Amino acid sequence: MKLGQWVGLLVLVVCLYILWQIRQVVLLIFLAVVLAMAMHRIQLQMQRAGLKRGTALSLTILLTLSLIAGFFLLIVPPFFRESAQLAELVPQSLDRLQKWFLELQQQLPGEVGDFRLLDQLTQQLQPLVGSISQNFFAFFSNTVGLLINLLLVLVLTVMLLVNPLPYRQGFVRLFPAFYRRRVDAILSRCELALVGWLTGTLINMVVIGSVSGAVLLLLGVRLVLANALLAGVLEAIPNIGPVLSVLPPMAIALLDSPWKALIVLVAYIVIQQLEQYLLVPTVMAKQVDLLPAVTLLSQVVFAIFFGFLGLLLALPLVIVAQIWIQEVVIKDILDRWGKDKEEDEPPQPELLPETSE
Repeated sequence: MKLGQWVGLLVLVVCLYILWQIRQVVLLIFLAVVLAMAMHRIQLQMQRAGLKRGTALSLTILLTLSLIAGFFLLIVPPFFRESAQLAELVPQSLDRLQKWFLELQQQLPGEVGDFRLLDQLTQQLQPLVGSISQNFFAFFSNTVGLLINLLLVLVLTVMLLVNPLPYRQGFVRLFPAFYRRRVDAILSRCELALVGWLTGTLINMVVIGSVSGAVLLLLGVRLVLANALLAGVLEAIPNIGPVLSVLPPMAIALLDSPWKALIVLVAYIVIQQLEQYLLVPTVMAKQVDLLPAVTLLSQVVFAIFFGFLGLLLALPLVIVAQIWIQEVVIKDILDRWGKDKEEDEPPQPELLPETSE
């Protein structure tokens, strides 16, 4: 390798190291970009309705800030109060489950009543669930860090929304001149896919949270608001979120009766099945199709390397990555591999069949 190539490789390694060190900030920037795209779509709809750009922009920002302020003023305080009670009730439910196993073991004769494995599993789950609950609510109780991240995302979102063209042009100009129009088209497809994903996810969150809250209210399960909000928020995390959302209401229902906890489990399974067969095909029509294994593996990988924020943004990141791979790697490189060479070669003359004299 020449000196220039070594310098280029060194610069690439340094850039990757810097990006890794600020990975959380990069994820927050990506979140701001997604929100700005969604708000830009709302602004365009208002402009099509006859409003001027400045008026539509101001209304879009005011509407977004009003929704955020209303959420924090009306929903967050009771949610934290119920969450504190939820963190206390989950370990109590595991104690009750362990006692129930012991009572059932005494009533059943012989080896039929051997629940030592379940008893050991319950004893191991108790400190684990307690630790998860404390860390989970400690994450949300870190108000200062959460507010700083939220403020950063809001400021970046407003900046991108007010004047998005220079940022987009600056990104496009990073590519060679002959490829810039192609990059702009890929960005438009990414924008359409991300807005479709965000819209569908928000609808799913509202519907699942509302239906879960109504079911828990009918069943008489305590802390309905906290459990309903958890079900709605965790709906943004496919595969893993619905499984996690059923654990707290089951634990609380277990304090009343084991059968009540079983009914809660069945109800949540029915809700998720109705979502998969009715809600998802309707509201996720614009979402990029992803293989289930790819979705699950991406969530695990992003959660390991980037934490909770990576788990939350795993699906939109994979959507963007899939579009770029399809358009750049597959269509522009692999599908055209060798075609240019074949086009440059002159056509070979056809051989006429030999005729017998």
